[in-house]
Amino acid sequence: MALPANFLDELRARLPIATVIGKSVKLSRSGRERKGCCPFHGEKTPSFYVYDDHFHCFGCGEHGDVISFVMKSTGASFMEAVEDLAGQAGLEVPKQSPQAAQAEARRSSLSEVLEAACKEYQLWLWGQEGRAALAYLRERGLSDDTIRRFQLGFSGEGRGQLATALRGQNIKPDQLIEAGLMKQGERGPTDMYFGRVMFPIRDRRGALISFGGRIMGDGQPKYVNGPETALFSKRRSLYGLNLAREAVRKGAVLIVVEGYMDVIALAQAGFGGAVAPLGTALTEEHLEEIWRLSPAPVLCFDGDAAGQRAALKTAELALTQLTPDKTLKLLRLPAKDDPDSLIKRAGRAGFEAELGKAQPLSAVLFDMLKAGQDMATPKGAPAFASACWGQPTRFRINSWPRNIATR
Repeated sequence: MALPANFLDELRARLPIATVIGKSVKLSRSGRERKGCCPFHGEKTPSFYVYDDHFHCFGCGEHGDVISFVMKSTGASFMEAVEDLAGQAGLEVPKQSPQAAQAEARRSSLSEVLEAACKEYQLWLWGQEGRAALAYLRERGLSDDTIRRFQLGFSGEGRGQLATALRGQNIKPDQLIEAGLMKQGERGPTDMYFGRVMFPIRDRRGALISFGGRIMGDGQPKYVNGPETALFSKRRSLYGLNLAREAVRKGAVLIVVEGYMDVIALAQAGFGGAVAPLGTALTEEHLEEIWRLSPAPVLCFDGDAAGQRAALKTAELALTQLTPDKTLKLLRLPAKDDPDSLIKRAGRAGFEAELGKAQPLSAVLFDMLKAGQDMATPKGAPAFASACWGQPTRFRINSWPRNIATR
């Protein structure tokens, strides 16, 4: 039985591989990974390493994901391993049915539609009609290599242009609507994006799931993100995740920023571990995904008041989920700076210097509570102690002194 790819992804996401393997293998932290003695061959010196989504033994060569580990360690078949893990994760294994097969086929079809659109957008960017869009990206400091690496494109002026371009590939407007590339208007299907620079959004495996589009001049909305589809969920998806995943595995710091251009500017400057939410505040699902990549990510939002409030809201969300193996650092940029502008102004060295100032979440919250008290008065110290120790377990930002959330 072929299982839907999204079900298997959800299963792997709910059961971190280190947790499953740790039930039968004693693991210890080794840098960003965990290691232990291989359960598949006798050894006294650990050569069995567990990464964010797979294991590998450098002694005997065994390799695989969480499902294959259960299969190899217990002798279970693929379906038996999946059913065992699904029970642990509280998931129901999809039953084989014409409807399930049809849904999976539809998702595969949507992926093909998105990839076809991505190729068209890139062709338009590098063609005659994309000259202004390409000039805009270069003016923003992006090299041609970076533009190609992130597969940036141009939407054209819309009004059926994409549907016309893809008609020869037997792609119909209703498929474009389902993929989030068109929407139903009063006079029929109309393009979702008009005259925008296009940013492909991919999942952790690199599969294309949606797009974001940015206007080049003045106007609102500045960014348009694709709608929720069978492939795309804003509260689960992070821009740049597939590229950051590989960079973090090679030793890069995982940096959570606010926008597309921040991710791309950081990657171009050599900070390849950057990701960003997509038009929404960070969610619990985002934090789970981030911690799967790194136990100590750095939260780096803009230096303005809005950016600091967003950082605080994320800190509040993270407080109840912190463990010795899941921490969080906050980087407060200079006022009016974002990562993109800071790199333009101060270069790689300037951002690296700021990154070195990132503080543990506890230290940041301590400083912010202290900033809300007048320590120069006799009542200041007792009030500060009350603020520190009198807060409930789950901090409420809107109950803190007004100046804290706008520092």
